Amino acid sequence: MPISIAIPFYNAEKFLANAIRSVFAQTYKEWELILIDDGSTDNSLSIARSVNDPRVRVISDGKNKKLAGRLNEVTGLARYDYIARMDADDLMSPDRLQLQLDILLANPDISLVSTGLYSILDDDTLVGYRGRADTKVSFEQLIKKEKGILHASILARKTWYDRNFYNEKLSVGQDSDMWLRASKKNDLNIIILSDPLYIYREEGNLTAKKMLNAYKLERQTLSRYIESGSFRIKYILKSYSKTGIIFLLDKIGYLGFLQKRRNDVKISADQIADYTSILKVIKSTKVPGLDI
Repeated sequence: MPISIAIPFYNAEKFLANAIRSVFAQTYKEWELILIDDGSTDNSLSIARSVNDPRVRVISDGKNKKLAGRLNEVTGLARYDYIARMDADDLMSPDRLQLQLDILLANPDISLVSTGLYSILDDDTLVGYRGRADTKVSFEQLIKKEKGILHASILARKTWYDRNFYNEKLSVGQDSDMWLRASKKNDLNIIILSDPLYIYREEGNLTAKKMLNAYKLERQTLSRYIESGSFRIKYILKSYSKTGIIFLLDKIGYLGFLQKRRNDVKISADQIADYTSILKVIKSTKVPGLDI
């Protein structure tokens, strides 16, 4: 069962090569890799085009359509029935695709599989782990943020994306919007693995501007999808209170506190060894055209 892997990229020259290496390092070899340039102005497109492998396609139209637009394109571009994605500055464990595909093949009623993560800095330093196994995520749990889905780690059936698309009008939170929309129509059949099969580069992600914009769009999303007036007001007010906290933390210079809270699970010696081994495998993987 071949898999279509998509990496949209924009000015990702610092990290793109290793993201590609982590695809070539996969134990599961039946895949195509779709590298989609979103109007990069750095050396990213040259890096992508240097890869010399028939399984790799580079798509570039010179436009900047943003992530949601590019991910919607993937559904039409994908040749195979399973679609995986990752961000251009991240990495994935060599057994990610095999383990996720095994789940989908064994569970025909499941449409998506997500994973846990290792959180790393720009210099590849491991700073955290997050992961909790789940077999069901309800609409209410999404609203309450009791359960989360790591968007970039998703392996999905192509037929699911045929039924569910990204809202290209949103600048952030397109994944949350899609989960809620799918859940409302009982089409969010997902299994979440606790295994840290995705390696997420989070340094610099938590800026006040990004978070304030995200909470603004969150309130718009809540207004769209929560039918109960009192329930809607409750969570909109909660969103406003979180906005106030972000504003205050930013003013007093403590915004980094939230980054630490994201990774409040202590990293074990086994996890450190596991991540070190993963990184070694990825960085030693040779990519035709890129390295040889």
